[in-house]
Parts: sequence; structure tokens; C-alpha cells
Amino acid sequence: MSASNTALLVIDAQESFRHRPYWNDADASAFLEHIQAAIDGARAQGFPVLQVFHVEDTGAFSLASGHVTAMRPLRVDPDAVFHKRRHSALVGSGLDVWLVEHGIRRVIVTGIRSEQCCETTTRHASDLGYAVDYVIEATLTFAMTDARGRTWSAADIKARSELVLADRFARIVTVAEALAGDPRKLAA
Repeated sequence: MSASNTALLVIDAQESFRHRPYWNDADASAFLEHIQAAIDGARAQGFPVLQVFHVEDTGAFSLASGHVTAMRPLRVDPDAVFHKRRHSALVGSGLDVWLVEHGIRRVIVTGIRSEQCCETTTRHASDLGYAVDYVIEATLTFAMTDARGRTWSAADIKARSELVLADRFARIVTVAEALAGDPRKLAA
């Protein structure tokens, strides 16, 4: 493994989502292409690839379901795997300890759902002092309807995540920008 201080987080990119009623294939192929590019690029750069799975006691997110596996056709081959039961991948999974033990100071966030686990992990990592790159094109979410009856498209939700995270909690980047490095660190 590289002595790099950067790690790629692959959050909840798991088959479990295909078994949810809101699953929609419409955006999945572009997401899978982008997240695979991030995984392959991280490998080429020598960044550790850390896979995080959301688990529950029952249903499609239970280990017994057989769906807590990498979303097909992703090829992840992670350096470490973590199971979480909360929105933040940094709560109760052991990921926080792994990052400290391996000298990681910058995380690249990818995965499912943009506004839930990816955004929550981003905010948490930022509050802990990590430099965070949020790769919006390598996150996936689904349309939702709010309490007033307005339906927010996946694109609307991702735009909102980008708005509230940018320059507060993360640098919003493409896969290529994330793999090129963090200019905040390069300028120091």
C-alpha cells in the first residue's frame, strides 16, 4: 500500500439498493462508470480503496440477504471493508480508527445515496479535520417527494448536496479532479 495520505471511500455501492422500491436504473449506468473510474484511478495512484456497506438486521440490507455485496458490475477489490449501521461511515464501523492508523488526512467520497450516507460522511469527515473531495458524479440517489408534495428529481437532490457542501465541508470535484490531488495541500 502507498504511503499516501489519501483514501477512496466507496460508500454503500451495494446490491441491496436494487431491492428497494425506489430503485431506478436510469442513472445507474453513468454512476457505475464514474465510480469504477474512481476505483481504478485510486488503484493506479496507490490510494487505498475502502469499501463501506450499510447493514441492517433484516431485509435487503441484512448480511443474511446475500445483497450486501458490491453492486454489479463493480470491481472493487478493497483494501479494507467496513460495515455501518448509521448514516456516517465514521460511526461505529471502525473506519475512523483505520484512517488514523494509516495516516489518512484526505478522503475521496463516492457511493449511494448522495444526500444521505455520502453527504453525512462528508460533513463528519470535514468536522474531524479531513480534507474531503466529494465526487458528485460518482454518487447516486433517487427522486423523493417532500412533505408539501413536491417531487425532487435525483438531479435536484444532487445539486442541493453540491450547494450545501461546496467550500464548507468539501471540494466538489469530478473523478479526474479528485485523482489529480488536492490543490489545498499542493499549495501549502
